Amino acid sequence: MIQRCSGHDGTYGVRKDTYTYAVKIGKPIANKITQETDLVLSDCVMAGNHIAHISEHKVKAIHPMSLVKIAYGLDKEKT
Repeated sequence: MIQRCSGHDGTYGVRKDTYTYAVKIGKPIANKITQETDLVLSDCVMAGNHIAHISEHKVKAIHPMSLVKIAYGLDKEKT
């Protein structure tokens, strides 16, 4: 578990003038994602997607409750 700022913060991660800084802030988390990592969990979907986007490995970002739903077989969508 990594508890750290993703660098997204609302529009900060998508605005042209601040995107570079958002990537720099989120890179320490993205660099900890390994090839064996399948999912990134975040209570903020935008933050999770930001980390997944800047990671060097292909991962999917989902909300923790979505993982619970999958674990109980309540979600027909496969991860």
